[in-house]
Amino acid sequence: MLNMAEGIARLGALAESPVVSTLADAFAAAGHDLAIVGGPVRDALLGRAVNDLDFTTDALPDRILRIVKPISTAQWDIGRAFGTIGAKVAGEQVEITTYRADSYDGVTRKPTVEFGDTLEGDLVRRDFTVNSMALRVPGRTLVDPTGGVEDLVAQRLRTPADPSVSFGDDPLRMLRAARFSSQLGFEVDFATVEAMASLRATLSIVSPERIQGELVRLLQTDDPVRGIRLLVETGLIDQFLPEIPALKLEVDEHHHHKDVYEHSLTVLKQTIDLEASRNPDAAPDVPLRIAALLHDIGKPATRKLEPGGGVTFYHHDIKGARLARKRLQALRFDSDTMSSVTRLIELHLRFFGYSEGAWTDSAVRRYVRDAGDELERLHILTRADVTTRNAKKAGRLARAYDDIERRIAELSADEELAAIRPELDGNRIQELLGIGPGREVGEAYRFLLDLRLDEGIVGEDEAARRLVDWWAARA
Repeated sequence: MLNMAEGIARLGALAESPVVSTLADAFAAAGHDLAIVGGPVRDALLGRAVNDLDFTTDALPDRILRIVKPISTAQWDIGRAFGTIGAKVAGEQVEITTYRADSYDGVTRKPTVEFGDTLEGDLVRRDFTVNSMALRVPGRTLVDPTGGVEDLVAQRLRTPADPSVSFGDDPLRMLRAARFSSQLGFEVDFATVEAMASLRATLSIVSPERIQGELVRLLQTDDPVRGIRLLVETGLIDQFLPEIPALKLEVDEHHHHKDVYEHSLTVLKQTIDLEASRNPDAAPDVPLRIAALLHDIGKPATRKLEPGGGVTFYHHDIKGARLARKRLQALRFDSDTMSSVTRLIELHLRFFGYSEGAWTDSAVRRYVRDAGDELERLHILTRADVTTRNAKKAGRLARAYDDIERRIAELSADEELAAIRPELDGNRIQELLGIGPGREVGEAYRFLLDLRLDEGIVGEDEAARRLVDWWAARA
């Protein structure tokens, strides 16, 4: 619950900080207004950490630059044409933007940039009321023309203008609604949700890179499931990740299986919980969270109803990896992220045979080799993928995974599994077999790698003997 007295005190402390007071005094001395705007005001009132400071002013960009130069150690044009100047003041990076009064053509997201005359006019054009508040400095006057404080108290997300107009101006704001809902734990008001549903097709004018950026920010929150549910409910997610709502498989009274959609959201939540417990100081692991969300997207395409009421999804791991790569490519994700996500989806079922019977050391080595750099992520995803309500089964799987991690640790200590490779390199192979570079060297290398995986370290002399015997038998 928002405590206004404490919130105002936090705003006062923010206004007294070196960076704010330095800027406020400089702009006042130059005869211009200055206000902290948007997220920093919202977060200070809520008692959340204030990170990036955004300011707005009646000064034009060239004038902003002249004011900040004497009090900053660096300045840069973030977007002079859009009225924004960046600077480093009192050791902190800040952005200062001229009041804006933009207009949109409804065809693209690019506004016709127009500078405004008033702080209130600048605020009412913003995305949500809770982001449409400002603190004038140095006078410390809270400016809230759209009822942002009331919405903070109500824990509600609402657009300052009619949501159809606001989203019509910039459809990306609909994705921001989902992100802020997750980030702040707020409900989106009914009229805003209705507008998101009716205008979902307008997301087509937003670039894939922008959509990707909002999806990443959503997944970086502590509770992205809230935002994902909103995107599914409004149909927005159909525009860029239709595989998610497709997980709501048709219910058949004779064939029973888990609700794959709900299962996937639970896996995502459990993944985040495991991230926090295993790597408490790490930043949110976006590739891992994407893999958790998408790990079963191959199920609808591979679903088969069996006689007697069974349901199978053979090879949904392979199908899902292919679908994920295609979708992530469309959203312009980088190659490292795509490789991590697809590898995790391909491997997410690998462990489940372990609990049926202990693996040999060879099988454990292959598990580690195949996972490569994704091993820690695979540990988390595989554990999170257990959503059964059967406590006995869940306990058995947890103990089995404890055991495999223990064995990996023991083998790693003995054999350096993370850098597993044959004991002879390509040059030594060519020397022993009397051959030059080519396909046969690769075949010999794979033979030695299999030997290493099956039997561990046998020593270079033994590896050489085995290689020569293999070569002779092959000839």
